[in-house]
Amino acid sequence: MEKGWVKIATYSNELTAELAKLALEQNGVMAVLLNKQDSSLKFGRIELFVQENDQIKAAEIMETNDTNGLNEN
Repeated sequence: MEKGWVKIATYSNELTAELAKLALEQNGVMAVLLNKQDSSLKFGRIELFVQENDQIKAAEIMETNDTNGLNEN
């Protein structure tokens, strides 16, 4: 991931990861998912990144929306 981005959550379910990303974007926080899952077997993790200066706001949004992931930051 490029400089200036921080991982704030890790997911095992693609739908849950997308919902977390959507919640952030609806609240004005740019977010990126990095899918490290095997494409055919669907095992592995999906990581959610935000820009470093949005990290605190993103954590608050995720807490409010109960989209915290696996706590494997």
